[in-house]
Amino acid sequence: MVYWRVVVKYGHLGFYKEISVARYLQTNKNFTIVDVWELAIRMPGVKNRGVRKVEPIELLTCLQGKKKEKENFYLQKLMNHNPSSDYRQKTA
Repeated sequence: MVYWRVVVKYGHLGFYKEISVARYLQTNKNFTIVDVWELAIRMPGVKNRGVRKVEPIELLTCLQGKKKEKENFYLQKLMNHNPSSDYRQKTA
């Protein structure tokens, strides 16, 4: 498995307002940085040209990031509004 930190811009916060959030993904070894970028731009709520950064990370960093994701108020709201937006099953 390969682990990634992807910083994306989310919208729907008001007129020209956005929030940048780090997402932590786990993919198969055959995924490249371009594949992860393409996956990120299809995530619900991500703004047009909203992928800021994609970088490979270690497992421990990914696990710590997943914990932070669960504590992120914006992501909690997004997941409750659209439960199908969890990409873990699609990338594993």
